[in-house]
Amino acid sequence: MTVTIYDVAREANVSMATVSRVVNGNPNVKPTTRKKVLATIERLGYRPNAVARGLASKKTTTVGAIIPDISSIFFAELARGIEDIATMYKYNIILSNSDQNKDKELQLINTMLEKQVDGIIFMGGNISEEHVHEFSSASVPVVLAATLDDSDTIPSVNIDYEAAGYEATKYLIDKGNKKVAFISGKEEYTINDLKYKGYLRALEESSITPTDDFIVRGEYTYESGINAVNKFMNLNDKPTAIFAASDQIALGAIHGAQDLGYKVPEDIEVFGFDNTKLAYMVRPTLSTVVQPMYDIGAVAMRLLTKYMNKEEVEEKKVVLPHRLIERNSTK
Repeated sequence: MTVTIYDVAREANVSMATVSRVVNGNPNVKPTTRKKVLATIERLGYRPNAVARGLASKKTTTVGAIIPDISSIFFAELARGIEDIATMYKYNIILSNSDQNKDKELQLINTMLEKQVDGIIFMGGNISEEHVHEFSSASVPVVLAATLDDSDTIPSVNIDYEAAGYEATKYLIDKGNKKVAFISGKEEYTINDLKYKGYLRALEESSITPTDDFIVRGEYTYESGINAVNKFMNLNDKPTAIFAASDQIALGAIHGAQDLGYKVPEDIEVFGFDNTKLAYMVRPTLSTVVQPMYDIGAVAMRLLTKYMNKEEVEEKKVVLPHRLIERNSTK
């Protein structure tokens, strides 16, 4: 049978309030009494009921984290940042995979609320009006991580994606490339659009006319990089450099070019985005935008704890610094 707080109190010959104070680390317990209660807890194998404690305090110390792809190195690093800060503040994480499917995302939001989580961290590609409605009507705080909403109403942690796209493209142009291609994810996603705007700004600043044939939109996948390079290399006027909106796309671009007999960076330079572990596992190693994935997750969790604990929040839209790192996929 399950051992309850009543059993511990009876066996230790103390009140239930005293057992509760010992379990919750309250210092207002005599050392001898604390020692006796802890010994009884160990002997009986008592485990505090988190659900019951949550009902009493109206807090479950549980946070829901919804991510698009649990197998992604990018989102795994974000999740690690969330988990580390959650542990520091004594919160448990319920992690759910949405497959970047809007209906599933909305369902998971409601599922998290039904589980009485104290807050939600959401990561996704596109924040629709339905998402904003669900977040705004939720009884708990919500923070976006590496995700933007056009309504500009939901607290979030990101980098400046437009500036990063501009700097990566300008880097390639400054290397002497006048024919820079761009491979991105879906057009309707705000972050993709910002990277694209940065790409266009760098071209226009250098008086380079954008070429439709040099722009490919697809998915954030390795296969998208391969498919895009196959298209580029069939053009009569081929690009000399590629800016890829993720490291996975960039890896596909590198391998796709190599499979066609081209050398990277001698024949074509490739610049990625994210600085995941893939960036230094590929050969040649990948020049890329360093997006601090772990820090985004950690700061998002810390921001959420402030909302959950009714602390003062000075800035609900946090923009973390990014930088470029040069490796061997560029000259």
